[in-house]
Amino acid sequence: MGGSDERLAIEELRTLFLFESLDEEKLGYIHEHGRVQRLPAGADIFVEGAEANCFYVLLDGTVSLIRLVQGDRVEITRTDQRGVYGGATQPYLNEQRVQTYLNGMRAITDVTLFTLPAEVISTAMRRWFPMAMHLLDGLFIGMRTTQTVVGERERLLALGSLSAGLTHELNNPAAAAVRASSVLRDRVAGMRHKLAMIADGRLDGERLQRLVELQEAAVKQAASAPTLSPLETSDAEDTLADWLDEHEVTGGWDLAPTLTAGGIDVPWLEQVGTAVRPDDLEPAIRWLTYTVETELLLGEIDDALSRITGLVGAAKQYSQLDRAPHRTVDVHDLLDATLAMFTAKLKPGIQVVKEYDRDLPAIPVYAAELNQVWTNLVDNALYAIGEEGVLTVRTRRDDDSIVVEIVDTGPGIPAEVRSRIFEPFFTTKPIGDGTGLGLDISYRIVVNKHHGDIRVDSEPGRTTFRVCLPISGPEPGAVEAALS
Repeated sequence: MGGSDERLAIEELRTLFLFESLDEEKLGYIHEHGRVQRLPAGADIFVEGAEANCFYVLLDGTVSLIRLVQGDRVEITRTDQRGVYGGATQPYLNEQRVQTYLNGMRAITDVTLFTLPAEVISTAMRRWFPMAMHLLDGLFIGMRTTQTVVGERERLLALGSLSAGLTHELNNPAAAAVRASSVLRDRVAGMRHKLAMIADGRLDGERLQRLVELQEAAVKQAASAPTLSPLETSDAEDTLADWLDEHEVTGGWDLAPTLTAGGIDVPWLEQVGTAVRPDDLEPAIRWLTYTVETELLLGEIDDALSRITGLVGAAKQYSQLDRAPHRTVDVHDLLDATLAMFTAKLKPGIQVVKEYDRDLPAIPVYAAELNQVWTNLVDNALYAIGEEGVLTVRTRRDDDSIVVEIVDTGPGIPAEVRSRIFEPFFTTKPIGDGTGLGLDISYRIVVNKHHGDIRVDSEPGRTTFRVCLPISGPEPGAVEAALS
Protein backbone atom coordinates (compact mmCIF):
# COMPACT_ATOMS: atom_id res chain seq x y z
CA MET A 1 0.00 0.00 0.00
CA GLY A 2 2.88 2.31 -0.76
CA GLY A 3 4.19 2.35 2.81
CA SER A 4 1.80 5.13 3.96
CA ASP A 5 0.89 5.32 7.67
CA GLU A 6 -1.78 7.99 7.21
CA ARG A 7 -5.15 6.96 8.56
CA LEU A 8 -8.59 8.25 7.69
CA ALA A 9 -10.54 9.85 10.50
CA ILE A 10 -13.49 7.85 11.81
CA GLU A 11 -15.79 10.78 10.98
CA GLU A 12 -14.69 10.63 7.34
CA LEU A 13 -15.09 6.86 7.24
CA ARG A 14 -18.71 7.30 8.22
CA THR A 15 -19.27 9.56 5.19
CA LEU A 16 -18.46 6.64 2.85
CA PHE A 17 -21.59 4.65 1.94
CA LEU A 18 -19.78 1.34 2.48
CA PHE A 19 -19.19 2.10 6.16
CA GLU A 20 -21.99 4.54 7.12
CA SER A 21 -24.09 1.87 8.90
CA LEU A 22 -21.27 0.33 10.95
CA ASP A 23 -21.26 0.77 14.72
CA GLU A 24 -18.35 2.33 16.59
CA GLU A 25 -16.55 -0.99 17.19
CA LYS A 26 -16.64 -1.97 13.56
CA LEU A 27 -15.63 1.48 12.38
CA GLY A 28 -12.73 1.33 14.82
CA TYR A 29 -11.58 -1.96 13.27
CA ILE A 30 -11.68 -0.48 9.77
CA HIS A 31 -9.93 2.68 10.99
CA GLU A 32 -7.19 0.66 12.67
CA HIS A 33 -6.31 -1.42 9.60
CA GLY A 34 -7.04 1.05 6.80
CA ARG A 35 -4.56 3.52 5.29
CA VAL A 36 -4.73 6.52 3.00
CA GLN A 37 -2.78 6.27 -0.24
CA ARG A 38 -2.10 9.02 -2.76
CA LEU A 39 -1.08 8.30 -6.34
CA PRO A 40 -0.24 10.62 -9.23
CA ALA A 41 -2.14 10.78 -12.51
CA GLY A 42 -1.21 7.91 -14.83
CA ALA A 43 -0.27 5.47 -12.05
CA ASP A 44 -1.64 1.93 -11.99
CA ILE A 45 -3.63 1.37 -8.81
CA PHE A 46 -3.80 -2.39 -9.47
CA VAL A 47 -3.26 -4.59 -12.51
CA GLU A 48 -5.48 -7.32 -13.92
CA GLY A 49 -4.21 -10.82 -13.14
CA ALA A 50 -2.01 -9.82 -10.20
CA GLU A 51 -2.67 -11.35 -6.78
CA ALA A 52 -5.67 -9.57 -5.24
CA ASN A 53 -4.34 -8.47 -1.86
CA CYS A 54 -5.84 -5.02 -1.40
CA PHE A 55 -9.26 -3.38 -1.38
CA TYR A 56 -9.51 0.24 -2.60
CA VAL A 57 -12.09 2.98 -1.96
CA LEU A 58 -11.89 6.23 -3.93
CA LEU A 59 -11.77 9.36 -1.78
CA ASP A 60 -10.83 11.97 -4.37
CA GLY A 61 -9.90 12.13 -8.05
CA THR A 62 -10.83 10.21 -11.19
CA VAL A 63 -10.04 6.57 -11.98
CA SER A 64 -10.65 4.29 -14.95
CA LEU A 65 -11.42 0.59 -15.03
CA ILE A 66 -9.11 -1.33 -17.40
CA ARG A 67 -9.48 -4.74 -19.09
CA LEU A 68 -6.86 -6.59 -21.10
CA VAL A 69 -8.10 -7.37 -24.62
CA GLN A 70 -5.60 -9.18 -26.88
CA GLY A 71 -2.81 -7.78 -24.74
CA ASP A 72 -4.09 -4.20 -25.06
CA ARG A 73 -5.28 -2.19 -22.06
CA VAL A 74 -8.81 -1.08 -22.88
CA GLU A 75 -10.68 1.43 -20.74
CA ILE A 76 -14.11 0.09 -19.81
CA THR A 77 -15.37 3.02 -17.74
CA ARG A 78 -14.15 5.94 -15.64
CA THR A 79 -15.59 7.66 -12.56
CA ASP A 80 -14.92 10.36 -9.99
CA GLN A 81 -17.70 9.28 -7.59
CA ARG A 82 -16.46 9.34 -4.03
CA GLY A 83 -16.80 6.00 -2.30
CA VAL A 84 -16.62 3.73 -5.35
CA TYR A 85 -14.48 0.69 -4.69
CA GLY A 86 -12.48 -1.99 -6.49
CA GLY A 87 -9.59 -4.44 -6.22
CA ALA A 88 -9.99 -7.40 -3.89
CA THR A 89 -13.79 -7.46 -3.87
CA GLN A 90 -14.22 -11.20 -3.22
CA PRO A 91 -11.73 -12.12 -0.50
CA TYR A 92 -14.55 -13.17 1.82
CA LEU A 93 -15.47 -16.09 -0.42
CA ASN A 94 -14.14 -19.33 1.00
CA GLU A 95 -11.93 -20.40 -1.91
CA GLN A 96 -8.72 -22.37 -1.74
CA ARG A 97 -6.94 -20.92 -4.75
CA VAL A 98 -5.27 -17.52 -4.77
CA GLN A 99 -7.56 -14.81 -6.06
CA THR A 100 -6.42 -12.32 -8.67
CA TYR A 101 -7.65 -8.90 -9.72
CA LEU A 102 -10.42 -9.38 -12.29
CA ASN A 103 -9.54 -6.08 -13.97
CA GLY A 104 -7.16 -3.17 -13.57
CA MET A 105 -7.60 0.38 -12.26
CA ARG A 106 -5.63 3.45 -13.32
CA ALA A 107 -5.45 6.97 -11.94
CA ILE A 108 -6.64 9.51 -14.51
CA THR A 109 -5.95 12.44 -12.18
CA ASP A 110 -4.08 12.61 -8.91
CA VAL A 111 -6.10 10.37 -6.61
CA THR A 112 -6.57 9.75 -2.92
CA LEU A 113 -7.59 6.24 -1.89
CA PHE A 114 -8.57 4.45 1.28
CA THR A 115 -7.00 0.97 1.28
CA LEU A 116 -7.62 -2.17 3.28
CA PRO A 117 -5.70 -5.49 3.12
CA ALA A 118 -7.79 -8.25 1.56
CA GLU A 119 -7.54 -10.40 4.68
CA VAL A 120 -9.01 -7.57 6.77
CA ILE A 121 -12.08 -7.39 4.52
CA SER A 122 -12.38 -11.19 4.62
CA THR A 123 -12.18 -11.36 8.41
CA ALA A 124 -14.59 -8.48 8.91
CA MET A 125 -17.20 -9.82 6.52
CA ARG A 126 -17.17 -13.31 8.00
CA ARG A 127 -17.16 -12.11 11.60
CA TRP A 128 -19.79 -9.38 11.27
CA PHE A 129 -22.17 -10.87 8.72
CA PRO A 130 -22.08 -14.67 9.13
CA MET A 131 -25.58 -15.26 7.76
CA ALA A 132 -24.89 -13.08 4.72
CA MET A 133 -21.63 -14.93 4.15
CA HIS A 134 -23.36 -18.30 4.27
CA LEU A 135 -25.89 -17.06 1.75
CA LEU A 136 -23.18 -15.64 -0.50
CA ASP A 137 -21.11 -18.79 -0.22
CA GLY A 138 -24.11 -20.92 -1.11
CA LEU A 139 -25.09 -18.63 -3.96
CA PHE A 140 -21.59 -18.40 -5.39
CA ILE A 141 -20.70 -22.08 -5.00
CA GLY A 142 -24.17 -23.17 -6.12
CA MET A 143 -24.05 -21.03 -9.25
CA ARG A 144 -20.56 -22.25 -10.08
CA THR A 145 -21.57 -25.87 -9.56
CA THR A 146 -24.71 -25.40 -11.62
CA GLN A 147 -22.70 -23.68 -14.33
CA THR A 148 -20.20 -26.53 -14.38
CA VAL A 149 -22.87 -29.25 -14.47
CA VAL A 150 -24.97 -27.52 -17.13
CA GLY A 151 -21.82 -26.72 -19.11
CA GLU A 152 -20.83 -30.38 -19.10
CA ARG A 153 -24.38 -31.30 -20.04
CA GLU A 154 -24.25 -28.88 -22.96
CA ARG A 155 -20.94 -30.37 -24.11
CA LEU A 156 -22.45 -33.86 -23.95
CA LEU A 157 -25.57 -32.78 -25.81
CA ALA A 158 -23.48 -31.15 -28.53
CA LEU A 159 -21.26 -34.21 -28.74
CA GLY A 160 -24.31 -36.49 -28.88
CA SER A 161 -25.86 -34.45 -31.65
CA LEU A 162 -22.65 -34.37 -33.65
CA SER A 163 -22.03 -38.07 -33.01
CA ALA A 164 -25.49 -38.90 -34.35
CA GLY A 165 -24.71 -36.87 -37.44
CA LEU A 166 -21.32 -38.54 -37.80
CA THR A 167 -22.93 -41.98 -37.49
CA HIS A 168 -25.37 -41.07 -40.26
CA GLU A 169 -22.55 -39.77 -42.45
CA LEU A 170 -20.48 -42.91 -41.86
CA ASN A 171 -23.44 -45.16 -42.58
CA ASN A 172 -23.94 -43.80 -46.10
CA PRO A 173 -20.49 -44.65 -47.51
CA ALA A 174 -20.37 -47.88 -45.51
CA ALA A 175 -23.70 -48.99 -47.03
CA ALA A 176 -22.43 -47.98 -50.48
CA ALA A 177 -19.27 -50.05 -49.98
CA VAL A 178 -21.29 -53.10 -48.85
CA ARG A 179 -23.64 -52.79 -51.83
CA ALA A 180 -20.78 -52.36 -54.28
CA SER A 181 -18.84 -55.29 -52.86
CA SER A 182 -21.94 -57.52 -53.12
CA VAL A 183 -22.52 -56.59 -56.77
CA LEU A 184 -18.80 -56.91 -57.44
CA ARG A 185 -18.84 -60.52 -56.25
CA ASP A 186 -21.60 -61.36 -58.76
CA ARG A 187 -19.83 -59.56 -61.59
CA VAL A 188 -16.53 -61.31 -60.96
CA ALA A 189 -18.33 -64.66 -61.02
CA GLY A 190 -20.01 -63.68 -64.30
CA MET A 191 -16.72 -62.54 -65.76
CA ARG A 192 -15.12 -65.91 -64.95
CA HIS A 193 -18.03 -67.69 -66.63
CA LYS A 194 -17.86 -65.59 -69.80
CA LEU A 195 -14.10 -65.96 -69.98
CA ALA A 196 -14.50 -69.75 -69.85
CA MET A 197 -16.96 -69.59 -72.76
CA ILE A 198 -14.61 -67.39 -74.79
CA ALA A 199 -11.49 -69.40 -74.09
CA ASP A 200 -12.91 -72.88 -74.57
CA GLY A 201 -10.75 -73.35 -77.63
CA ARG A 202 -12.75 -71.25 -80.08
CA LEU A 203 -10.21 -68.37 -79.90
CA ASP A 204 -6.65 -68.75 -81.03
CA GLY A 205 -3.85 -67.35 -78.92
CA GLU A 206 -3.51 -64.17 -80.98
CA ARG A 207 -7.21 -63.28 -80.76
CA LEU A 208 -7.30 -64.06 -77.03
CA GLN A 209 -4.26 -61.89 -76.47
CA ARG A 210 -5.97 -59.06 -78.36
CA LEU A 211 -9.06 -59.47 -76.20
CA VAL A 212 -6.98 -59.31 -73.01
CA GLU A 213 -5.34 -56.14 -74.31
CA LEU A 214 -8.78 -54.66 -74.89
CA GLN A 215 -9.68 -55.64 -71.34
CA GLU A 216 -6.69 -53.73 -69.97
CA ALA A 217 -7.61 -50.77 -72.16
CA ALA A 218 -11.17 -50.91 -70.80
CA VAL A 219 -9.86 -50.75 -67.24
CA LYS A 220 -7.80 -47.64 -68.02
CA GLN A 221 -10.70 -46.13 -69.93
CA ALA A 222 -13.05 -46.63 -66.98
CA ALA A 223 -10.55 -45.10 -64.54
CA SER A 224 -10.35 -41.89 -66.58
CA ALA A 225 -13.85 -41.72 -68.00
CA PRO A 226 -15.06 -38.11 -68.46
CA THR A 227 -18.04 -36.78 -66.54
CA LEU A 228 -20.99 -36.29 -68.90
CA SER A 229 -24.06 -34.15 -68.52
CA PRO A 230 -27.40 -35.95 -68.23
CA LEU A 231 -28.21 -35.12 -71.88
CA GLU A 232 -24.79 -36.30 -73.08
CA THR A 233 -25.16 -39.51 -71.08
CA SER A 234 -28.58 -40.24 -72.56
CA ASP A 235 -27.34 -39.67 -76.11
CA ALA A 236 -24.26 -41.87 -75.59
CA GLU A 237 -26.34 -44.71 -74.10
CA ASP A 238 -28.78 -44.59 -77.05
CA THR A 239 -25.90 -44.73 -79.55
CA LEU A 240 -24.31 -47.75 -77.85
CA ALA A 241 -27.66 -49.55 -77.47
CA ASP A 242 -28.34 -49.09 -81.21
CA TRP A 243 -24.93 -50.54 -82.10
CA LEU A 244 -25.42 -53.51 -79.82
CA ASP A 245 -28.88 -54.17 -81.29
CA GLU A 246 -27.48 -54.00 -84.83
CA HIS A 247 -24.89 -56.63 -83.91
CA GLU A 248 -27.53 -58.85 -82.31
CA VAL A 249 -26.22 -58.48 -78.74
CA THR A 250 -29.22 -59.20 -76.52
CA GLY A 251 -30.12 -56.77 -73.79
CA GLY A 252 -28.03 -53.96 -75.29
CA TRP A 253 -30.14 -51.37 -73.44
CA ASP A 254 -29.01 -53.00 -70.17
CA LEU A 255 -25.30 -52.99 -71.08
CA ALA A 256 -25.18 -49.47 -72.54
CA PRO A 257 -25.33 -47.51 -69.21
CA THR A 258 -22.35 -49.44 -67.78
CA LEU A 259 -20.30 -49.05 -70.95
CA THR A 260 -21.13 -45.33 -71.13
CA ALA A 261 -20.13 -44.82 -67.49
CA GLY A 262 -16.83 -46.51 -68.30
CA GLY A 263 -16.12 -44.19 -71.20
CA ILE A 264 -16.67 -46.88 -73.88
CA ASP A 265 -17.85 -45.65 -77.29
CA VAL A 266 -18.75 -47.23 -80.68
CA PRO A 267 -15.19 -47.12 -82.15
CA TRP A 268 -13.97 -49.07 -79.13
CA LEU A 269 -16.71 -51.69 -79.62
CA GLU A 270 -15.69 -51.97 -83.28
CA GLN A 271 -12.23 -53.05 -82.08
CA VAL A 272 -13.85 -55.85 -80.07
CA GLY A 273 -15.73 -56.95 -83.19
CA THR A 274 -12.48 -57.34 -85.12
CA ALA A 275 -10.83 -59.29 -82.29
CA VAL A 276 -13.38 -62.15 -82.14
CA ARG A 277 -15.62 -64.12 -84.45
CA PRO A 278 -19.24 -62.93 -84.84
CA ASP A 279 -20.44 -65.86 -82.72
CA ASP A 280 -18.16 -64.80 -79.87
CA LEU A 281 -19.01 -61.09 -80.02
CA GLU A 282 -21.76 -61.12 -77.38
CA PRO A 283 -19.79 -63.18 -74.78
CA ALA A 284 -16.76 -60.96 -75.41
CA ILE A 285 -18.73 -57.74 -74.98
CA ARG A 286 -20.44 -59.04 -71.85
CA TRP A 287 -17.07 -60.14 -70.45
CA LEU A 288 -15.61 -56.68 -71.14
CA THR A 289 -18.75 -55.05 -69.71
CA TYR A 290 -18.20 -57.02 -66.51
CA THR A 291 -14.61 -55.75 -66.54
CA VAL A 292 -15.77 -52.14 -66.83
CA GLU A 293 -18.41 -52.60 -64.15
CA THR A 294 -15.97 -54.21 -61.71
CA GLU A 295 -13.64 -51.23 -62.19
CA LEU A 296 -16.49 -48.83 -61.57
CA LEU A 297 -17.55 -50.79 -58.48
CA LEU A 298 -13.99 -50.79 -57.18
CA GLY A 299 -14.00 -47.03 -57.70
CA GLU A 300 -17.21 -46.75 -55.65
CA ILE A 301 -15.69 -48.81 -52.85
CA ASP A 302 -12.53 -46.70 -52.96
CA ASP A 303 -14.59 -43.48 -52.80
CA ALA A 304 -16.70 -44.86 -49.93
CA LEU A 305 -13.65 -45.91 -47.93
CA SER A 306 -12.00 -42.55 -48.61
CA ARG A 307 -15.11 -40.81 -47.26
CA ILE A 308 -15.08 -43.02 -44.18
CA THR A 309 -11.38 -42.36 -43.65
CA GLY A 310 -11.96 -38.64 -44.10
CA LEU A 311 -14.84 -38.61 -41.61
CA VAL A 312 -12.87 -40.59 -39.04
CA GLY A 313 -9.94 -38.22 -39.55
CA ALA A 314 -12.23 -35.23 -39.08
CA ALA A 315 -13.65 -36.79 -35.91
CA LYS A 316 -10.15 -37.35 -34.54
CA GLN A 317 -9.17 -33.80 -35.47
CA TYR A 318 -12.33 -32.52 -33.81
CA SER A 319 -12.03 -34.55 -30.60
CA GLN A 320 -8.22 -34.24 -30.31
CA LEU A 321 -8.36 -37.41 -28.21
CA ASP A 322 -4.98 -38.73 -29.34
CA ARG A 323 -3.20 -35.39 -29.25
CA ALA A 324 -1.59 -33.09 -26.72
CA PRO A 325 -4.01 -30.54 -25.18
CA HIS A 326 -1.76 -27.63 -26.11
CA ARG A 327 -0.08 -27.73 -29.50
CA THR A 328 0.59 -25.72 -32.62
CA VAL A 329 -2.09 -26.17 -35.29
CA ASP A 330 -3.42 -24.73 -38.51
CA VAL A 331 -6.70 -23.17 -37.43
CA HIS A 332 -8.23 -24.17 -40.78
CA ASP A 333 -7.83 -27.85 -39.87
CA LEU A 334 -9.90 -27.27 -36.74
CA LEU A 335 -12.57 -25.33 -38.63
CA ASP A 336 -12.82 -27.98 -41.36
CA ALA A 337 -13.09 -30.75 -38.77
CA THR A 338 -15.91 -28.93 -36.99
CA LEU A 339 -17.79 -28.24 -40.24
CA ALA A 340 -17.42 -31.90 -41.20
CA MET A 341 -19.11 -32.86 -37.94
CA PHE A 342 -22.07 -30.62 -38.88
CA THR A 343 -22.60 -32.13 -42.34
CA ALA A 344 -25.68 -34.07 -41.30
CA LYS A 345 -27.22 -30.94 -39.74
CA LEU A 346 -26.81 -28.83 -42.86
CA LYS A 347 -30.25 -28.46 -44.43
CA PRO A 348 -30.54 -28.48 -48.23
CA GLY A 349 -31.17 -24.74 -48.32
CA ILE A 350 -28.03 -23.79 -46.39
CA GLN A 351 -24.88 -22.91 -48.29
CA VAL A 352 -21.49 -23.03 -46.57
CA VAL A 353 -18.88 -20.59 -47.87
CA LYS A 354 -15.23 -20.80 -46.81
CA GLU A 355 -13.08 -17.71 -47.24
CA TYR A 356 -9.73 -18.84 -45.86
CA ASP A 357 -6.45 -16.95 -45.83
CA ARG A 358 -4.17 -19.93 -46.40
CA ASP A 359 -1.07 -17.80 -45.67
CA LEU A 360 -1.94 -17.64 -41.97
CA PRO A 361 0.68 -19.23 -39.69
CA ALA A 362 0.01 -22.16 -37.40
CA ILE A 363 -0.58 -21.01 -33.83
CA PRO A 364 -0.24 -22.65 -30.38
CA VAL A 365 -3.70 -23.31 -28.92
CA TYR A 366 -5.79 -25.65 -26.81
CA ALA A 367 -7.21 -27.32 -29.91
CA ALA A 368 -10.02 -29.40 -28.42
CA GLU A 369 -11.40 -26.40 -26.55
CA LEU A 370 -11.19 -24.18 -29.63
CA ASN A 371 -13.22 -26.81 -31.47
CA GLN A 372 -15.83 -26.38 -28.78
CA VAL A 373 -15.89 -22.65 -29.56
CA TRP A 374 -16.36 -23.31 -33.28
CA THR A 375 -19.10 -25.84 -32.44
CA ASN A 376 -21.01 -23.32 -30.33
CA LEU A 377 -20.72 -20.55 -32.91
CA VAL A 378 -21.58 -22.72 -35.93
CA ASP A 379 -24.50 -24.35 -34.10
CA ASN A 380 -25.90 -20.93 -33.16
CA ALA A 381 -25.42 -19.70 -36.73
CA LEU A 382 -27.28 -22.70 -38.20
CA TYR A 383 -30.08 -22.23 -35.68
CA ALA A 384 -30.36 -18.56 -36.67
CA ILE A 385 -30.35 -19.34 -40.41
CA GLY A 386 -33.13 -21.90 -40.15
CA GLU A 387 -34.16 -23.55 -43.41
CA GLU A 388 -32.36 -21.40 -45.94
CA GLY A 389 -29.39 -19.04 -45.94
CA VAL A 390 -25.61 -18.76 -46.05
CA LEU A 391 -23.04 -19.68 -43.41
CA THR A 392 -19.67 -18.03 -44.06
CA VAL A 393 -16.48 -19.04 -42.28
CA ARG A 394 -13.72 -16.50 -42.88
CA THR A 395 -10.12 -16.20 -41.65
CA ARG A 396 -7.65 -13.35 -41.92
CA ARG A 397 -4.71 -11.77 -40.15
CA ASP A 398 -4.93 -8.60 -38.08
CA ASP A 399 -1.48 -7.45 -36.92
CA ASP A 400 -0.33 -10.06 -34.38
CA SER A 401 -3.62 -11.94 -34.29
CA ILE A 402 -5.55 -14.44 -36.37
CA VAL A 403 -9.21 -13.51 -36.86
CA VAL A 404 -11.91 -16.13 -37.42
CA GLU A 405 -15.35 -14.89 -38.40
CA ILE A 406 -18.54 -16.96 -38.33
CA VAL A 407 -21.19 -15.12 -40.32
CA ASP A 408 -24.84 -16.07 -40.75
CA THR A 409 -27.72 -14.57 -42.70
CA GLY A 410 -30.25 -15.07 -39.90
CA PRO A 411 -32.58 -12.41 -38.48
CA GLY A 412 -29.89 -10.90 -36.24
CA ILE A 413 -29.61 -10.36 -32.49
CA PRO A 414 -31.94 -7.67 -31.07
CA ALA A 415 -30.02 -4.61 -29.91
CA GLU A 416 -31.64 -4.70 -26.47
CA VAL A 417 -30.13 -8.12 -25.63
CA ARG A 418 -26.87 -7.93 -27.56
CA SER A 419 -24.88 -6.82 -24.51
CA ARG A 420 -26.08 -9.86 -22.52
CA ILE A 421 -25.37 -12.73 -24.92
CA PHE A 422 -22.12 -13.70 -23.20
CA GLU A 423 -23.75 -13.83 -19.77
CA PRO A 424 -24.07 -17.31 -18.18
CA PHE A 425 -27.53 -18.86 -18.64
CA PHE A 426 -28.78 -16.07 -20.90
CA THR A 427 -30.33 -17.37 -24.11
CA THR A 428 -32.70 -16.11 -26.78
CA LYS A 429 -33.74 -19.65 -27.71
CA PRO A 430 -37.02 -21.15 -26.48
CA ILE A 431 -37.01 -23.08 -23.22
CA GLY A 432 -35.44 -26.49 -23.79
CA ASP A 433 -33.52 -25.44 -26.91
CA GLY A 434 -30.54 -23.88 -25.18
CA THR A 435 -28.80 -23.66 -21.81
CA GLY A 436 -27.39 -20.17 -22.23
CA LEU A 437 -23.84 -21.37 -21.55
CA GLY A 438 -22.49 -21.87 -25.06
CA LEU A 439 -21.30 -18.31 -25.56
CA ASP A 440 -20.21 -17.97 -21.92
CA ILE A 441 -18.00 -21.06 -22.31
CA SER A 442 -16.73 -19.77 -25.66
CA TYR A 443 -15.89 -16.41 -24.11
CA ARG A 444 -13.90 -17.96 -21.28
CA ILE A 445 -12.02 -20.30 -23.66
CA VAL A 446 -11.08 -17.47 -26.02
CA VAL A 447 -10.50 -14.64 -23.56
CA ASN A 448 -9.35 -16.33 -20.36
CA LYS A 449 -7.52 -19.31 -21.76
CA HIS A 450 -6.14 -17.96 -25.04
CA HIS A 451 -5.81 -14.27 -24.12
CA GLY A 452 -7.85 -13.43 -27.20
CA ASP A 453 -11.10 -11.64 -27.84
CA ILE A 454 -14.61 -12.52 -29.07
CA ARG A 455 -17.11 -9.95 -30.28
CA VAL A 456 -20.35 -9.77 -32.21
CA ASP A 457 -21.75 -7.41 -34.82
CA SER A 458 -25.37 -7.93 -35.75
CA GLU A 459 -28.06 -6.46 -37.93
CA PRO A 460 -31.08 -8.05 -39.61
CA GLY A 461 -29.80 -10.49 -42.22
CA ARG A 462 -26.20 -10.57 -41.03
CA THR A 463 -24.60 -11.56 -37.72
CA THR A 464 -20.82 -11.86 -37.37
CA PHE A 465 -19.05 -13.47 -34.44
CA ARG A 466 -15.40 -12.44 -34.57
CA VAL A 467 -12.79 -14.45 -32.66
CA CYS A 468 -9.29 -12.99 -32.37
CA LEU A 469 -6.46 -15.30 -31.31
CA PRO A 470 -2.92 -14.05 -30.65
CA ILE A 471 -0.36 -15.66 -32.95
CA SER A 472 2.00 -16.08 -30.01
CA GLY A 473 -0.66 -18.14 -28.23
CA PRO A 474 -1.09 -18.88 -24.50
CA GLU A 475 1.66 -20.46 -22.46
CA PRO A 476 0.79 -24.11 -21.74
CA GLY A 477 -0.28 -24.58 -18.15
CA ALA A 478 -0.26 -20.86 -17.40
CA VAL A 479 -4.02 -20.56 -17.33
CA GLU A 480 -5.24 -24.05 -16.45
CA ALA A 481 -7.59 -22.56 -13.83
CA ALA A 482 -9.02 -19.97 -16.19
CA LEU A 483 -12.17 -21.97 -16.85
CA SER A 484 -12.74 -23.28 -13.36
